Amino acid sequence: MTIVLIAVVAYLVAAAVLVADVRRDPGARSRNWLFAALVAVALHATAHVAEWRASGSADLHFFAALSLVGLGMAALTTLVGATGRMAALGVLVFPIAALTLGGYAQAGDVAATDLDWRLQLHAWFALLAYATLAIAALLAVVLWVQERALRRREFRGWLRALPPLVELESLLFRTIGVGFALLTATLLSGVLFVQDLLAQHLIHKTVLSVLSWLAFGGLLLGRWRYGWRGAIAVRWTLSAMALLVLAFFGSKFVLELVLGRG
Repeated sequence: MTIVLIAVVAYLVAAAVLVADVRRDPGARSRNWLFAALVAVALHATAHVAEWRASGSADLHFFAALSLVGLGMAALTTLVGATGRMAALGVLVFPIAALTLGGYAQAGDVAATDLDWRLQLHAWFALLAYATLAIAALLAVVLWVQERALRRREFRGWLRALPPLVELESLLFRTIGVGFALLTATLLSGVLFVQDLLAQHLIHKTVLSVLSWLAFGGLLLGRWRYGWRGAIAVRWTLSAMALLVLAFFGSKFVLELVLGRG
């Protein structure tokens, strides 16, 4: 519990430092936040590893999976932000990671499901895909806000903390490309390793995941073939991400928290 508390505080400190840096000099690329973020990510991962060692198996229930996605988002943001690009995204991501970790800690002990290495590989592909595409969804929201501010000629200081519009859009599509590859690996590993993929409790999850994959793939195809950008990219990204959230966390919420099934 101490590890969790320190990690949550470190996340919030990193976010607060980023906010202070943006207010003081939006155009600067300070790394004052980096140490706190690294500490938070390391302790967040340690909390999960310690729980897995105690239970003897990977813990992937609803709150654990949510926390792992938060960890993946925070790690990706820290990695990209350390290069001087989009560190400001941590203002959104780090509190989200802190919230998911806190929820995981408050959920208490949950019996871990013993999965063989193939199902664990499928699960890790899924969690990495969700984390990467969640970052893409946040980038899409930031892109929409930035475009809206520029159209209204609202040249506020925080805009200078963001990359130029073209660079931000390029980062969005590169992130979607990586997430799409991971989602493809998730679906393929599911077909290869998951028995009874179309069992009753997996039908909706499978269908929604495939629809999300088609939406992300259609967006990438539209970008390559027709040069889609701006509002079109934002709408497709958020719609595809909504399908993915419903596919995984929506189904886990209903099955585990509403129906009480593992």
